[in-house]
Amino acid sequence: MRAAVVDIGSNSIKILVAAREPEGPLLEVVSRTLDVRISGGIGSDRPRLDRRAMEQGVAAVADLVAEARGLGADRIAAVATSAVRDASNGREFLDLVRVATGVEPRILTGQEEAGLIGRGLATDPALQSLRDFHVYDLGGGSLECISFRDRAVERIASLPLGCVRLMEMFVAQPSGPFEDAGERAIGRHVRDVVRQSGFPLPVPPGFAVVGTGGTLTTVRAVAAARRGVPFERQSPRVEVSLLRQLLAELGPLDLAGRRRIPGLPPARADVFPTALATFLALADMGGIQAFQHSLRNLRWGIAAEQLS
Repeated sequence: MRAAVVDIGSNSIKILVAAREPEGPLLEVVSRTLDVRISGGIGSDRPRLDRRAMEQGVAAVADLVAEARGLGADRIAAVATSAVRDASNGREFLDLVRVATGVEPRILTGQEEAGLIGRGLATDPALQSLRDFHVYDLGGGSLECISFRDRAVERIASLPLGCVRLMEMFVAQPSGPFEDAGERAIGRHVRDVVRQSGFPLPVPPGFAVVGTGGTLTTVRAVAAARRGVPFERQSPRVEVSLLRQLLAELGPLDLAGRRRIPGLPPARADVFPTALATFLALADMGGIQAFQHSLRNLRWGIAAEQLS
């Protein structure tokens, strides 16, 4: 059987079509990301999706659903996360998606999102040896924190620390250089919110640390471009020192300069310094030296749910 998952995120809209033979592993048929940001205004007190963003989002979802049908998907699920669940008109947007595609989208709670990310990570062969580990999944609207002990979810926190949200809150001029004051403000806010959540940091001794989401994917892509190798040949171990180096290099550039960086998608160039600063704040709090990057997060968890 084949299952398709359309993930309507804050910063991008993605599809995974996956297949599974009876008793076999979950396999990727196709995966694609459209850099369509529907979350403008998410950093305000009363977030609301604007009309143009909704139109672009509906068109993107319709494109991906049509692709899934063309690939013979037996089941198609669409899910929406932080930007839609926080927006006052989120339900209106999902009604437009349903009319355009015939698929009924599901709004995930933060706890559901984090739990499904954990289920997706459990399908990653590269993580099969891990027993006790933390997971940090950074999106545009929220940060999902998951603690595994003996491969079972022990603790979940879904926090309003997405990189688009923090950029809108603390970066006065996203088109200009990333200022030290913004980095310090982001760091303070991340530390305050994580402490208030009660999620256990520093990382307990003996625990590995896994990172997911577009930020670490972009870091690997930039590093691969600099080495002149395909993405797949770039190590999934992302050293915190590399994050610091990239922020030091890219932070002083304006938006036009960041958009010229090989491996950095132009649509992510405005938010990338904020995202790096967020991961660095987590690393400082947690005593983290490196993140083991995995591509198998939310979409893989939902596909596993559909094909179980």
